[in-house]
Amino acid sequence: MGMNHTYTDKEPTRDEVDSLDGPTVIEFGTAWCGYCRGAQDDIAAAFEDHSTVRHLKIEDGPGRRLGRSFRVKLWPTLVFMRDGQEVERLVRPADAQSISRALSQIDS
Repeated sequence: MGMNHTYTDKEPTRDEVDSLDGPTVIEFGTAWCGYCRGAQDDIAAAFEDHSTVRHLKIEDGPGRRLGRSFRVKLWPTLVFMRDGQEVERLVRPADAQSISRALSQIDS
């Protein structure tokens, strides 16, 4: 587990996400998004202390069901989940500390 560096267009279903055990972060965005690219160093720094957290990096856009089910409007959006339940959400996170704080809420 730990940080995933590549967006995938193969998204799980919402039912699959809701049934995940343990801590999970879903990152919605795209490889070409400037905000998404700009956040990667902060996301990587935050994940250094949380290597057991599952990181799903999902390409989002029109017609993408998983992003719509989470009502994603801006990229990157990080959804922090524990046992399939959303605990925290960060939209366009500004620093590694805010991401680390959110990771601490799900990774105990």
